[in-house]
Amino acid sequence: MILPIVAYGSPVLRKVAEDIAPDYPGLQTLIADMWETMYNSNGVGLAAPQINKAIRLFIMDSLQIFDNLEDDEVGVYPDAPGFKGVFINARITEKTGKEWAYNEGCLSIPKIREDIYRNETITIEYVDENFTPQVKTFNGITARVILHEYDHIDGKLFIDYLKPLKRTLIQRKLDDISKGKVRVDYRMLFPK
Repeated sequence: MILPIVAYGSPVLRKVAEDIAPDYPGLQTLIADMWETMYNSNGVGLAAPQINKAIRLFIMDSLQIFDNLEDDEVGVYPDAPGFKGVFINARITEKTGKEWAYNEGCLSIPKIREDIYRNETITIEYVDENFTPQVKTFNGITARVILHEYDHIDGKLFIDYLKPLKRTLIQRKLDDISKGKVRVDYRMLFPK
């Protein structure tokens, strides 16, 4: 089932999400719905707070980023061909490498893209959809997508990394999004 994406201004996007247990009600259905919602909205990642659930769960698929690149472009990224996975109760244990800029966007903040600096390599501990413990290191675009989604479960948004002047310049667009004055090709849930 395709779920509505929560828009900027909704309180759930600013909550620090809570861990869940293996018996979380309807977890496998929720994960399947998140995949369907993410692909329907042309996203590469989706966190539970974006579908109005304050739990530490996100999904991501950087494989599709590389599918859309030319062969000579793929070699620029050390993490090709990407990664697809479910992250539950995740904790980033290490960020290394230099910070690099990339033009990010967010399904909850449509029509706004900005260059955001993030570390090139991360190590993350989490459990997968079967609650199997994982410790993995990611780099490049894959690390960036994970960091973006991880921020969501910590109540942060990519616009929080902007300098105050830049944030002021986009404030009207942000206000319009929270008022529902934005057109997208996917369902959204706006703050009341």
